[in-house]
Amino acid sequence: MLMSEPSEMVTNGVRVRVAPEFLPQQSDPTGGVWLHAYHVVIENIGDVPVQLISRHWVITNARGEVEHVRGPGVVGHQPMLQQGEAFQYTSGCPLDTSMGTMHGTFRMVRDDGVTFDAEIAPFTLSEPFGLN
Repeated sequence: MLMSEPSEMVTNGVRVRVAPEFLPQQSDPTGGVWLHAYHVVIENIGDVPVQLISRHWVITNARGEVEHVRGPGVVGHQPMLQQGEAFQYTSGCPLDTSMGTMHGTFRMVRDDGVTFDAEIAPFTLSEPFGLN
């Protein structure tokens, strides 16, 4: 379990924190696979309830190749967050280079029907010590 620097961003009362982690036991650098987990905490620090509707991740490898991942909810959930509540989950990202970056947005809808994108600040996915 090798953690990298976490990221944090607040958008319209929604705080998103992400802590990436390199998974050496599940990676195969000689085969061109570096697996990373990322631990996400989405917290409603605003004044009104919000629901996470969808996600959009932008994944960039060390060659500058970009992949967009979009879909409903996160890990099969579209959590409703009351004031002061948080939702946590862990997911994974395989890379074909020893490092890369991720950032993106969570589409949120407030109780009053207003939608907005909660920003996910960029974070680095990296094999420690720059090996390979």
